[in-house]
Amino acid sequence: MLDPKGQLEIIKRGAVDLIEEEELLEKLKEGRPLKVKAGFDPTAPDLHLGHVVLLKKLRQFQDLGHEVYVVIGDFTATIGDPTGRNETRPPLSMEQVLENAKTYAQQAFKVLDPKRTKLVYNSQWLENLCARDIVNLTAKYTVARMLEREDFSKRFKEGIPIYIHEFLYPLFQAYDSVALKADVELGGTDQLFNLLIGRAVQREYGQKAQVALTMPLLVGLDGVRKMSKSYGNYVGITEPPETMFGKIMSIPDHLMWDWYKLLTDYTEEEIENFKKLHPRDAKLNLAYTIVARFHGEPPAQRAKENFLKTFSRREFPENAPVFKFPAGTKIRADELILKLGFAPSKKEAGRIIKSGGFKINGEKHTDPFEEIEIGDELKIQVGKKKFAKVIPKG
Repeated sequence: MLDPKGQLEIIKRGAVDLIEEEELLEKLKEGRPLKVKAGFDPTAPDLHLGHVVLLKKLRQFQDLGHEVYVVIGDFTATIGDPTGRNETRPPLSMEQVLENAKTYAQQAFKVLDPKRTKLVYNSQWLENLCARDIVNLTAKYTVARMLEREDFSKRFKEGIPIYIHEFLYPLFQAYDSVALKADVELGGTDQLFNLLIGRAVQREYGQKAQVALTMPLLVGLDGVRKMSKSYGNYVGITEPPETMFGKIMSIPDHLMWDWYKLLTDYTEEEIENFKKLHPRDAKLNLAYTIVARFHGEPPAQRAKENFLKTFSRREFPENAPVFKFPAGTKIRADELILKLGFAPSKKEAGRIIKSGGFKINGEKHTDPFEEIEIGDELKIQVGKKKFAKVIPKG
């Protein structure tokens, strides 16, 4: 095992917050495998590239000889993480959650070493808490401190309802750390508040506080918001190679350098050399590298050839992502683009449409307020690189 200071330098690479660095160094000096956890709520059936940022850091911990716990939040997903929400998140049924969770392990193991990964479901301990246990847990943290959280504070000031169960979510996430006696918890930068509650609650239960480590949020295909299935700006790691390749090629040029740093194993020097290439060539290499990681090199090569063939001939890609809407739905053109995740706002969607960058079945539509009816399959093109099929369901 590498010496503690050497391990610390590897762990810090690419991280944003490390609270506290000295505490982590002391834990590493104990010379034992640390318990490192990260939670994933199965609110949707697939992991996406945004999750890969955390998984890569977890893999680093594994390679350093530490124990990695992937916590599937089958219980917490039925509550809904309020992080970054300006309204209450709709709850999911346990049936929906378990259905979504079916393939999480298989997908996570595309990055993690299965032999060195402990996969646990937080319902194992959270469902066993009785009313007294939950009251005791809520006594570990104050409402005043909970309202220090930016999204809660904003909603409280604006008179937007905050329901009691939303306060329970970060407390249950903290209890995951208590149940596992976690030494380190990883999350995106938007999870820092929850991770710090975990530190406080562990102390209340007489445990040493976990170290909180956050990683940057991967910006999604729209180039504005974090990657999320809710925003439709994601690349799923199990999507077909051609779909993955096409989506990656659609990202804004400036975004690809963060993707290189967060999703590939290229060195800083190699990335600097890629910056000397034409942006299209650098992005082709990025797309090829990511697709090859999850599907292998032959499928990545075929996806690249398919992409080049499609765009040299201006053909509509047959593997374009598919979006389903209830049959007969009528939706404004600007709202449709927003729903597809092809623009960050209605204003930007309207600008794209007015400039002639919106096509349906090959024909330009230039009125942002035009009502589009979902009756038959529609082939949507936004700009030069964004494609989708919209089909009716039901």
